[in-house]
Amino acid sequence: MRSLSALCKSKIKYFVSKIFLLALGIILSKCSTTTIDLSKHNWQHQRALLEKTSDWQLRGRVNVRYQNESYTPRIRWQQQGDNYRIRLWGTFNAGNTVIIGEPKLVTMEHDGDSITANTPEELVLDNLGYELPISYLEFWVRSLPAPGSNAELEFSVQNHLSTIKQDGWEIAYLDMRQFDGFILPRRVEITGPRNDIRLRFVGLSWTLNTDEN
Repeated sequence: MRSLSALCKSKIKYFVSKIFLLALGIILSKCSTTTIDLSKHNWQHQRALLEKTSDWQLRGRVNVRYQNESYTPRIRWQQQGDNYRIRLWGTFNAGNTVIIGEPKLVTMEHDGDSITANTPEELVLDNLGYELPISYLEFWVRSLPAPGSNAELEFSVQNHLSTIKQDGWEIAYLDMRQFDGFILPRRVEITGPRNDIRLRFVGLSWTLNTDEN
């Protein structure tokens, strides 16, 4: 005959296992409702639509690592055609920085100071000290190769873009999600030619104006 102590332990173990299975079932059921069947996703079709979508916005965080320095501000990027507004804030190092761009003119505002340049690359190099292809980022963050330059594309087994290699930079796309009918990354990792600079866009949420589509 089993002792009372052994019986109690058996019941506790039974209830714990039931709770674990119930929790697992809830988690899996939630996952199943948000999982995207990327095997049915046609990247070439999405590419054509994204290239026509000139108005969009992303929010999240961007970790910038350069040599021994690292910053992780919040980012809000608003793109309207050839014009854009990028706001970085939320950490002591980043403060509140706004980069406003239009053709042939880029302005960076930081703590009341304003700096202008002809291109965003020139502005970043002259004032931050490193090379960063901001003109390419407009395309890379949306999982598109930048135009005007050869790019090597790699795809996953589900036929979605996983890596772009362009002009010495490598862009990896992780955690693909659906936003406004598009499959876009929640995380993008960009590594520079000499591996001394790395950008990680994380926790991205997207809003796209699809009127043109």
